[in-house]
Amino acid sequence: MSKCLYCQQDNPPQQPECRNCGMPLPALADAAGERRQRRFMWFCIGLTVFCAVMIVWLPRSIA
Repeated sequence: MSKCLYCQQDNPPQQPECRNCGMPLPALADAAGERRQRRFMWFCIGLTVFCAVMIVWLPRSIA
């Protein structure tokens, strides 16, 4: 039995989420953290590329 970290409800094995509150159970929560970290990394890479393109593309004013 997997115990929910949020509501302390016992759940059957191989259950992806808590039957009571719907939160991910501990066995699957680790994979969700890795997925979140990977998504954040791609967001940072995309933001860096966008900033680099804007620096090159935007016109510069000569005062």
